[in-house]
Amino acid sequence: QVQLVESGGGLVQPGGSLRLSCTASGFTFSRYAMSWYRQAPGKERELVATITSAGGSTNYADSMKGRFTISRDNVKNTVYLQMNSLKPEDTAVYYCNAFFALRNYWGQGTQVTVSS
Repeated sequence: QVQLVESGGGLVQPGGSLRLSCTASGFTFSRYAMSWYRQAPGKERELVATITSAGGSTNYADSMKGRFTISRDNVKNTVYLQMNSLKPEDTAVYYCNAFFALRNYWGQGTQVTVSS
């Protein structure tokens, strides 16, 4: 049974930091590229960051560059998203995604709220 379980979301003040985690099970994690997406109320889901299967390459949406860092631990089957300098516009549900050979898996999402 494939599972992606996100954690680490919550309420944070503007300028603060959060670290999201997504732990995978039920598939060969090290074969999959991993991504974080987010969806704000009334908006479409958007790509935040992607990391290749071995972790050698990363890509970020322009608005996240320099503030967010994606990383992974293929021993722990976990992908992380370190978010710094958070802004109110970063408020959204953040989703973990695994992709390999047309297989596409999603987590249930974790809420991040940036507010004073």
